[in-house]
Amino acid sequence: MSASLELQLQTLPSTPGVYQFFDKNEVIIYVGKAKNLKKRVSSYFTKNHDSGKTRVLVKNIANIKHIVVNTETDALLLENNLIKKHRPRYNVLLKDDKTYPWLCIKNERFPRVFMTRRVVKDGSEYFGPYTSLKTVKILLSLIKELYPLRTCNFDLSHQNINEGKYKVCLEYHLKNCKGACENLETEAHYNNSIKAIRNIIKGNFKESLDKFQEMMHTYAQNMEFEEAQKIKEKLDLLSNYQSKSTIVNPAINNVDVFSIISDETHAYANFLKISNGAIIQSHTTDIKKKLDETDKELLALFIVEIRQRFNSISPEIYVPFKVNIGENIKVTVPVLGDKKRIVELSERNARYYKVEQLKQVQIVDPERHVKRIMAQMKKDLRLSVEPRHIECFDNSNIQGTNPVAACVVFRDGKPSKKEYRHFNIKTVVGPDDFGSMEEVVFRRYKRLLEEKMPLPQLIIVDGGKGQLSSGLKALERLGLRGKIAIIGIAKRLEEIYYPGDPVPLYLDKKSETLKITQYLRNEAHRFGITFHRNKRSKSAIKSELEQIPDVGKQTITTLLRTFKSAKRVKEATLEELKASIGHSRALKIYAFYHPKKQE
Repeated sequence: MSASLELQLQTLPSTPGVYQFFDKNEVIIYVGKAKNLKKRVSSYFTKNHDSGKTRVLVKNIANIKHIVVNTETDALLLENNLIKKHRPRYNVLLKDDKTYPWLCIKNERFPRVFMTRRVVKDGSEYFGPYTSLKTVKILLSLIKELYPLRTCNFDLSHQNINEGKYKVCLEYHLKNCKGACENLETEAHYNNSIKAIRNIIKGNFKESLDKFQEMMHTYAQNMEFEEAQKIKEKLDLLSNYQSKSTIVNPAINNVDVFSIISDETHAYANFLKISNGAIIQSHTTDIKKKLDETDKELLALFIVEIRQRFNSISPEIYVPFKVNIGENIKVTVPVLGDKKRIVELSERNARYYKVEQLKQVQIVDPERHVKRIMAQMKKDLRLSVEPRHIECFDNSNIQGTNPVAACVVFRDGKPSKKEYRHFNIKTVVGPDDFGSMEEVVFRRYKRLLEEKMPLPQLIIVDGGKGQLSSGLKALERLGLRGKIAIIGIAKRLEEIYYPGDPVPLYLDKKSETLKITQYLRNEAHRFGITFHRNKRSKSAIKSELEQIPDVGKQTITTLLRTFKSAKRVKEATLEELKASIGHSRALKIYAFYHPKKQE
């Protein structure tokens, strides 16, 4: 396997999606779906395959591309679309060319509702596609139970009905239809049922549930309990049904979808081509910034270049914001519904591509990765220099006992654990977080100055304005104010406080800067808590041994060195105790733990 393929496998996302294998000529040779892209694609290269065809396929793979989707169902539908579009050499092609079923609300007077595998552009509404035929049948059965509709294909025009051209059939007598053909049901009443059915198919049940609840109570109040029971059964049916999601609305046809996300140095753009209500093409790439270009400028360039490269003549494009690319193309910025969701899917693919590219850079060129992270942190945290060396402080005390503090050190965005330090609070009495913070910051940098060690570019204190002020006082006492940047990070809403600024900074929750800052804070907290826990344990051990009459500190120290814990001291024999601390003291300790034996 080539180094390029190995790198791609390492950075694949663990999400549902569709993968495409390309040969050395950039021709698609296989399309597959996966619940977990990373596991599924990696399995081709790690397992011993019994099938000779699969072994040949793996040998011919030169490049891997993928499209991220929301669910396994969406992956199945997308796989079907791509196989039919590209007809890859190693995919099985269905000879009957059947596609997935849809639900159709026919464009006619007194519309029928039925299942179909053919989407015809006659103004009818299509919902789906559904990956399970069983789901469609359950949904149709539910609709039939809730709302009696006609199943005949008669032309129920005003003229035909008024002339008495049709007669009611058996379905009317079975109460499965209300006889619209003989004008026994008004068009308005029928269309209200269609409106409710449309909502049910989309998963909006509230209106129908409220209506049936009202009807059930009315029947019950009128002592019509059989009718009330029928409505209750319909309510139960409706409550137990869950609608299935769809990847693309069939009304979206011949459209190009574009999106872009960016950081300091690069932008990442995605293109999806929609044809006949299906994704048939996806392409994602990165664009290196030259002159600090905006996302709007870069997306316009990307759209023009991609449409030329793929010879696209789609009259409409969907984008996340307005772009100017000429008068002949309709530019739509979706706000709600399926159009909005398809733009969000495009953005999701761009975001995953960015993550993969950054992972690859981290593996292949770690220094470039560090430079990018440091440049981003410098900008986000409003620093004058890159924070290559960061130190973070946290206090730990429980009800004022054993107050300690911790300092953790990060270099180039990664922990430098050999430089971590613990502090026992010496000058502060009781649970005083502010005083403790001032003490440890002062002691830390006083020592670094005395030892002529390099100072950090950034200090982070765990806490809000109070802790930040305390850290600042310590730096002032050492003459370091203004020479080292110092900020505070509060736990509740992750606010970042700066000296002299009462308004906190809120970083993007998904930004790498916030993640590294949180990592620092959490690491300082973990390191401090561990030290505090150990100190309390030792304190508890000593306090138990100190309860023994006429036993001094030196004897306790000797016992703990020999037996390691108070429990082992308690379990020790008299002879073992004598060997450690002598006859007379051993008798006192043995008598304390074994009073009955001594008697």
